Amino acid sequence: MQILKNLFRAFLRSHRLAGLFGRRPMPAAGPSTALAVPPALVQALQSAACSPAQALLQQLETSAQGLGPGQARERLDRHGPNEVAHEKPLPAWLHLWHCYRNPFNLLLTLLAVVSYVTEDEKATIVIASMVLLSTLLRFVQEGRSRHAAARLQALVGNRVTVRRKAGDDAAAPPPGFRDSGYGHDASLSELPMRELVPGDLVALSAGDMIPADCRVLSAKDLFVSQAAMTGESLPVEKDGRTRAALAPGQLLEAGNLLFMGTNVVSGTAMAVVVATGNQTYFGTLAARITHQDRTATAFEKGVNSVSWLLIRFAAVMVPVVLFINGYTKGDWGEAFLFALSVAVGLTPEMLPMIVTSTLAKGAVVLARQKVVVKRLDAIQNFGAMDVLCTDKTGTLTQDRIALERHTDVQGRPSDEVLQFAYLNSYYQTGLKNLLDRAVLEHVELRTRLHINEDYRKVDEIPFDFQRRRMSVVVAERNHHHELICKGAVEEILQVCTHIRDSGRDGDAVLPLTPQRREQVRAVTEGLNSEGLRVVAVAMKEVPPDKNTYGIADEAELTLIGYVAFLDPPKESTHAAIAALLQHGVAVKVLTGDNERVARKVCRDVGLQVDQAVVGSDIEAMDEQQLRRTVQTHVLFARLTPLHKERIVHALRANGHITGFMGDGINDAPALRAADIGISVDSAVDIAREAADIILLEKSLMVLEQGVVEGRRTFSNMLKYIRMTASSNFGNVFSVLIASAFIPFLPMLPMQLLVQNLLYDISQIAIPFDNVDEEQVARPLRWNPQDLGRFMVFFGPISSLFDVLTFALMWFVFQADAAGRQTLFQSGWFVVGLLTQTLIVHMIRTPRIPFLQSRASWPLLATTAAIMAIGIFLPMGPLAGHFKLQALPASYFPWLIVILLAYAVLTTLLKRLYIRKYGW
Repeated sequence: MQILKNLFRAFLRSHRLAGLFGRRPMPAAGPSTALAVPPALVQALQSAACSPAQALLQQLETSAQGLGPGQARERLDRHGPNEVAHEKPLPAWLHLWHCYRNPFNLLLTLLAVVSYVTEDEKATIVIASMVLLSTLLRFVQEGRSRHAAARLQALVGNRVTVRRKAGDDAAAPPPGFRDSGYGHDASLSELPMRELVPGDLVALSAGDMIPADCRVLSAKDLFVSQAAMTGESLPVEKDGRTRAALAPGQLLEAGNLLFMGTNVVSGTAMAVVVATGNQTYFGTLAARITHQDRTATAFEKGVNSVSWLLIRFAAVMVPVVLFINGYTKGDWGEAFLFALSVAVGLTPEMLPMIVTSTLAKGAVVLARQKVVVKRLDAIQNFGAMDVLCTDKTGTLTQDRIALERHTDVQGRPSDEVLQFAYLNSYYQTGLKNLLDRAVLEHVELRTRLHINEDYRKVDEIPFDFQRRRMSVVVAERNHHHELICKGAVEEILQVCTHIRDSGRDGDAVLPLTPQRREQVRAVTEGLNSEGLRVVAVAMKEVPPDKNTYGIADEAELTLIGYVAFLDPPKESTHAAIAALLQHGVAVKVLTGDNERVARKVCRDVGLQVDQAVVGSDIEAMDEQQLRRTVQTHVLFARLTPLHKERIVHALRANGHITGFMGDGINDAPALRAADIGISVDSAVDIAREAADIILLEKSLMVLEQGVVEGRRTFSNMLKYIRMTASSNFGNVFSVLIASAFIPFLPMLPMQLLVQNLLYDISQIAIPFDNVDEEQVARPLRWNPQDLGRFMVFFGPISSLFDVLTFALMWFVFQADAAGRQTLFQSGWFVVGLLTQTLIVHMIRTPRIPFLQSRASWPLLATTAAIMAIGIFLPMGPLAGHFKLQALPASYFPWLIVILLAYAVLTTLLKRLYIRKYGW
């Protein structure tokens, strides 16, 4: 016994992981692995941002009238279509190969070939069937998931409005487009986006997706959402002004550059295309994602480690069995077949099928909850995950702007301020941005203010980027006019001379002294520190004898208060994060947005944040510093896509099973780097491609359900591995003892294969078994060392009762010679099969089986059926086919005693094991 334990521990220590899943090892994350935008693109964008419009058009060899048809065709041939790289689906044959190639399938195939060569047809059929079933089950289930994910890809041919010199394809501009005034003598055409080329002039309006990397030439009220690229929840203003200088790291912040994949929220613009397709910023990111191999996940490493542990164990023990039987019995041919049967018995040949069917069952359960599982392995990673990194915008938040506060100058809630802001937004005729829409959601004010009866619009002073404010003038009951102005705080303060102090003594209009100006800044900075975007509201009464107003009238205003906006969290976010934390999953927020906004969101969703780590901090860290930082911090803000990827790599390097949830372009590298990438159906294509799991519901509570289902899946897989490993270890130990002391084979090769097949069939219902609540309370991990200890601890228990059975058959039933070996083999066949089947219930739970934890009815039914078959085979008409014989009636009381003693001893030792090592 001690020799075997030492032998086992020796190769356990020498055990190494072997990556047979075709993925390269995880690279060391660091600045050297960060995606660098190609220098040519950086230079092109810098030049575009800093060059005057006419000079830029000359550089791109185009004009204010656009390209001619011939120029466009020549550039399309040179630069290729305006499309970014997409991950190509695997051909069916390659997908089938990936489903087949794992260590156990390869080993079982080898054993099937050996069985075929030695003309053991039954063993060949049994082994080949197991391999075929596990491979096809995985192939079909993953195929269904991939098709479901593919259906999410919108097959819409996007078009873009392009200004080109007159040609056959000239057409009217799209309805609703308002020309920004650049090049009136050219024609506008709608073309497929893929036909866009550098040098094209594109006309953009609200709702348009930016079709390529562009430089704005002219714009009117242009606001662009860059959330998918940067994580910034609020739209940013863009204009056509030339920038004096632009550092490479400031490309995304340039006010006159537009990037492929972002979209226009409001306003119109004319822009010139600088880069298309894979040469764009977006295209560079997409190319990197689709061309890099995934790193091996924790699940793959775990399966590999367990597989090689058991294979190496078999490689040591099978030759020992062959040598002992060949030497002691003298029949090396029979000894070889017996050793081959032992090899099959040692190999958990059902592992690929049990793993695949368990994962497939989990995928079906998640599908009912509207979750598309693209890769089955991701389900187990869901359960093993102990850190979830998530983007903020669109994942934790609703990706919409909501009015959060309306306060007076002192920061106290004020309905009057909201009323003035509503009048301003209601009467302006320009394109209403997201902030205006958030104010106008308070539709009750339209009735409360009696707008149609008590107010009449007189004039408005439109917004522009220089003033950063806009005003409307309304007549109240035709008595006096009110000029209501709202805009950026500093710009509003420039035209204010008074403030309204709504204190205890009523409203008082006070001069805007330097001291009060500082008080105003303190209040607005306090709102900003809470992550709110602040818009100031001011007004003044003007005589009713004037009907035309201009910028000069925006003077001597009275500041009355502020309206503050926020991207609010999803309703389910707080409950989902609380549930994840309760289940032992730490949540970290990785966002491109600023730390003030992110900190506010974290507080709202129940995350405790002490200090935010920003992208510039990460740039200055080496890998060891970063690994320490990611352990202790929750919020990471102002991140680039590759900052997020480095953080994920650092967490994985620290031993965490890391998930990442995101939906934007800037999330794709991190989605790819994580053990499990989670996205949503509304995400950009590249994020959906990089993800392993796609959520079809907006509620984040499905994350908790996915984690629990993943842990059930993992727990059921672990049950099978523990059962088969300990049982097989005990069987081999018993075989070694019997081979050394018994003058005939303790069991024929065919009997050993049948017993092994029946035992495996008894476990096919494990994927549908119940799982105790405490088993899903915390993250679960693969640990080959724990498995080895489990094998050594529980395996000899079955060997002990096997030895007692040997003694029973030898001394009590006189099966002590070659002439009576059939009785000996029949007796051990029944005891071996029934104890192996009983162990399914003993090891499936840390509780007392049948009393404190009951197996699912399919597992109860299959194990009961196999135990009945095990008794029927030697007692029924088929006994001769398997070279078994009927057992005497006096055998069965002994059988009941052996089974009861086995159950009691296993339960007692299980309690000892749990106290010492846990479960």
